[in-house]
Amino acid sequence: MNWTEKKLKQIPLRNGFRLRGLEMTRLETFTDAAFAFATTLLVVSVGSIPVSYAELVLALKGIPAFAASFASIMYFWIGHRQWSRRYGLEDGKSIFISLCLIFIMLVYVYPLKIIFSALFAWISGGWLPVSFAIETLQEFLNVFIIYGIGYAALAAMIALLYLHALKLKDQLCLNALEHVKTKKEIVSFVVFTGTGLTSAAIAWLAPPPIAVFAGFAYSTLALTMPFVAIFYAKKEEKIFEK
Repeated sequence: MNWTEKKLKQIPLRNGFRLRGLEMTRLETFTDAAFAFATTLLVVSVGSIPVSYAELVLALKGIPAFAASFASIMYFWIGHRQWSRRYGLEDGKSIFISLCLIFIMLVYVYPLKIIFSALFAWISGGWLPVSFAIETLQEFLNVFIIYGIGYAALAAMIALLYLHALKLKDQLCLNALEHVKTKKEIVSFVVFTGTGLTSAAIAWLAPPPIAVFAGFAYSTLALTMPFVAIFYAKKEEKIFEK
């Protein structure tokens, strides 16, 4: 849809952003179904239904890994949903990038569950179960490499969707605030992409005593993301001051 200021005045605002995609598109419906299927795969990967108290306890011990995996998937789903609501795009490029996102997500599900199972097993000293047998240090590092690449690829797809929307700023009639918010999302997901690739690179290239700490690369997000938020918050304040 080619937007005009007259049409944009008739749609609701959320956090200063005019929501151009309130109506569900076929693309968004398909994406939602794919993400729902991905979460189903997480449940299926737990195994069969418990048939004894011991098996029930073992299944319940898998909840932390499932919760962390579910939260990761939902974060990218929310990212796509917010993009859909803000811009309402369903052109060829948007469809292609969204399909790539779905493909990567479905491939990414099992490494996601494995890495969180291993993490919680390590934190709990083995009390929480890990359903995937890792026999050597190199296998452990390879899982980090696979996870980092998948994480980076997912974040890159969301960044590309926002970049595509930014290129259509004239067609979408993005105002100054929307322009800044779009740039903020691009930078945020580029930071996620860089973090995933950094973790994978550490696991791949660093000496084993250092490579085992590749997962801690994600802890840097606690510093980088607030910095991005503060930087763009100042830009938004300058817009309001004008």
